[in-house]
Amino acid sequence: MHFPDRLIRGILIQRYKRFLADIRLPDGRIVTAHCTNTGSMTGCNEPGSTVYISPSTKEGRRLLFTWEIVKVGTTWVGINTMHPNRLVAESIEKGVISELQGYETIRREVVTRQGTRLDLRLEGSHGFCFVEVKNVTLAVDGAAAFPDVVSERGTKHLKELIWLRRKGHRAAVVFVIQRDDCNYFRPADEIDSEYGHWLRRAVKAGVEALPYRARVTAREVVLTERLEAKL
Repeated sequence: MHFPDRLIRGILIQRYKRFLADIRLPDGRIVTAHCTNTGSMTGCNEPGSTVYISPSTKEGRRLLFTWEIVKVGTTWVGINTMHPNRLVAESIEKGVISELQGYETIRREVVTRQGTRLDLRLEGSHGFCFVEVKNVTLAVDGAAAFPDVVSERGTKHLKELIWLRRKGHRAAVVFVIQRDDCNYFRPADEIDSEYGHWLRRAVKAGVEALPYRARVTAREVVLTERLEAKL
């Protein structure tokens, strides 16, 4: 997934009210960027961190920039939660996610039942595969961990995937790890034990857990390899 416009480098002053981040640009100007990530962003929102933001071309938008990337130590981390769905769809089409090959059509934002929507539905001659995509930014002792805040919505999605699996459909959750300094994936039980409980139940019910690591640069975000899931 390529960024359509050249990103702008800056220094994070603060993230606040979840959706806002003040950034100091190289010329000294301070701008407020939109933060799409609603999680805690533990380890990824330290004041003084180097960041990249993207300019908006949408007419009438109040915030003219979006926070895309932050440098944590020597690692670039993608924090924009709007990208993983597109990134996974592109990676399926290009054959990067080998486990999800063999489908002719990819539909996005699919309503499964009233009040419940999943990110992708793959359609082929042999049936449907429902896919939920999660963005992972939290690293704990070399592990990529999800979620970084209690996620009732995430647990609801796991229950829906279990229900779809029992209906005879294929179901999967893809964890997009937007950093390359983690060696494996695990649920963050210390933050949300309920999510970890339901992830394990989902896998036992036949839902596939597919953690994929991404290489993040100021030009693109690319899925590179599947990591081991230690559940």
